[in-house]
Amino acid sequence: MKRILTLITVFGLLFTACEGPQGPPGFDGFDGQDGAIIASSAFEIVVDFNAANNFEFIEPYGFDVFPTDVTLVYILWDTINGQDVWRLMPQTIIFQDGNDLVYNFDFTQLDVRFFLEGSDLDNLDDVWTQDQVFRVVVVPADNVGRVDYSDINNVMELYNIDSFPRR
Repeated sequence: MKRILTLITVFGLLFTACEGPQGPPGFDGFDGQDGAIIASSAFEIVVDFNAANNFEFIEPYGFDVFPTDVTLVYILWDTINGQDVWRLMPQTIIFQDGNDLVYNFDFTQLDVRFFLEGSDLDNLDDVWTQDQVFRVVVVPADNVGRVDYSDINNVMELYNIDSFPRR
């Protein structure tokens, strides 16, 4: 009886000491350079487009942007029941008369450019060109692909963005 208990104990210890194959590495939440938690820089800006500014506006970041960082821009599309509705740009509108309008952007390491494209920009109503609100988020490229970027709330949560300072 003692031998059986001893064997069971030995086998029990051997089985609990074994470990399976190592799983894939997970995200550690650090940027790998100085151990700082990854947080994105972000701001909100209101832009007026017109023929005088060639339907574009360039805004310097005002903070460091690395060559591998990616810029995301969202436009305030609507407000429903007091809730802002944000859309990831570019956004296209096709009017009933067949004309079109595209809210678009591009970026460099120094600035972000907001611009309109379309078939008849000179005759757009002010509702499409004045007081357009944009939110800009600069994302470390190492993290691109980890979230649905079309949902600004997911982006804010992932990158610890509490607010968008207005410019």
